[in-house]
Amino acid sequence: MQTLSSTKTQSWLVWFLRGLLILGFLILIARLIDLQIIRGKYFRALSEENRIRRIPIVAARGAIYARGGEILVGNKIVKKKVVFDSISGFRKEEVEDTATEVDVITEWIRDYTTGSDLAHVSGYLGEVSQEELGKIGAECQEKGPKKLGALMGRGGLEEQYDCVLVGIDGEELVEVDAYGKQIRILGRKLPIPGQDIKTSIDYPLQRKVAELMKGKSGAVIVSDTQGEIIAFFSSPSYDPNIFVNKGKQDEITKLLNDQSLPIFNRVIGGMFHPGSVFKPVVAIAALEEGIIDEDYTYDDTGFINIETPYGDFSYKNWYFTQYGGTEGKIGLEKGIARSVDTFFYKIGELTGVDKLTLWAGRFGLDQKTGIDLPGEIAGLVPTPLWKIRVKGERWFLGNTYHLSIGQGDIALTPIAVNRAISAIANDGNLCPPHLANEDSVSGNYRCKKLDVNQENINLVKKGMVGACSSGGTGFTFFDFKEKAGVDVACKTGTAETDKGEPHAWFTVFAPVEEPQIVATVLVENGGEGSKVAGPIAREIFNFWFKVQPTLSPTPGLNFGQQTGINPQ
Repeated sequence: MQTLSSTKTQSWLVWFLRGLLILGFLILIARLIDLQIIRGKYFRALSEENRIRRIPIVAARGAIYARGGEILVGNKIVKKKVVFDSISGFRKEEVEDTATEVDVITEWIRDYTTGSDLAHVSGYLGEVSQEELGKIGAECQEKGPKKLGALMGRGGLEEQYDCVLVGIDGEELVEVDAYGKQIRILGRKLPIPGQDIKTSIDYPLQRKVAELMKGKSGAVIVSDTQGEIIAFFSSPSYDPNIFVNKGKQDEITKLLNDQSLPIFNRVIGGMFHPGSVFKPVVAIAALEEGIIDEDYTYDDTGFINIETPYGDFSYKNWYFTQYGGTEGKIGLEKGIARSVDTFFYKIGELTGVDKLTLWAGRFGLDQKTGIDLPGEIAGLVPTPLWKIRVKGERWFLGNTYHLSIGQGDIALTPIAVNRAISAIANDGNLCPPHLANEDSVSGNYRCKKLDVNQENINLVKKGMVGACSSGGTGFTFFDFKEKAGVDVACKTGTAETDKGEPHAWFTVFAPVEEPQIVATVLVENGGEGSKVAGPIAREIFNFWFKVQPTLSPTPGLNFGQQTGINPQ
């Protein structure tokens, strides 16, 4: 017989269990309402996303062309099979070129057709970094943010005109089953390829320059007098194609650690003492400031001695140092032609450091040239204020002497030297160097007219013609007019360095009356400019004036294909 208390206990348990059951049903109903009604749209979309794969179709980058129509940088077609799975979604696997499966898509990889011949002009491609991920290019906002795994330009034209060259990726919508297998293609948005760029590079000449600089360290720049770059080479060079293949990481590491710095662009980023190739600018400064004129003469005895409270110093001419000879009484023409150091010591002293640096600045030697390549640096033209701030030292007359012959602390880029000499060739027009054709990109390539007396420019030109004539320092060009029928003006340079042999310089333009091209050659630690850089410049001019006019299209390169596709 049950007691009253036990009956009450059982009744309480029954109601408690019923309550739990009802509560469970209420929670279940609430959960169903949440899943089906409140968040139903979200989960349906999530289910749809799990069922639909968005496969990006990479857009082809624009091609880069030479002035003659050759493809310098293009694209190669690769076929990839899309493999789906239920874990990662999908992956792309490269397949044979003959594959015909329905799930094979066509993509592009960059093809640096010219290899190491043009590396510092072209640049290369690298994956978007974490810092760049999601960012939108200011000049190409319509192309959207940078995506994980996407490629962008690193160095050269690839970086400078990345916004122009990059296309807009397409995509393919693919329906898959629960196991990740493709059921059908729901739709496709075609990619939009990037824009092509045509450059001023003359590839046959570029290839010749690369051949001439093989095994040397230095730089060559060839342009017309309006700033169009015809050849541009930094040596040693590298093959940008190694950055295309992810399997070549060892080669990339070796390249980046190479002590000879093949990836470094010496043409626009290298700072070198210019030596005597700076003397034409010193001559312009002295003439424009009225310090000297056509009738000015100087009696060279081989050296200039200076007595100071700190000791006595002797500044010699190169001809006296090497051969014990003197030039005697000379004017500006012979001073340039024979590159007489003592002549320039004296006119530099008379002109003064302030005017020398002023005119160096007017010729753009202490500024960036504005070339359409990343990584350019400005040259250093030292001043008394600079010396106090940087070295904590006063400026002495000896510093002016050194500056007057392109020695001491002055350090210039080859591209800046070439532009300054081009301005002399072009009767005082200082033009921005550029690679891309104005029809391909928007750019301000207007020349600036320097306020220089034409008669003074003609006097300097006359001296530079003398340098390339019998008795001058540019002996490699003595017979050029006879053999090529072209007048040449040049300046040699042998710049002393802290270590090793001097830097060898040679800068030259022709024809003198209506110049077509200006070339500047630098061989690091090469020795004498006339003996080392001069023969390279001569070969360049032989090619341009004698060989180039007879050439047929470059073998092995494609012409005028606007798709920029290089067939295998």
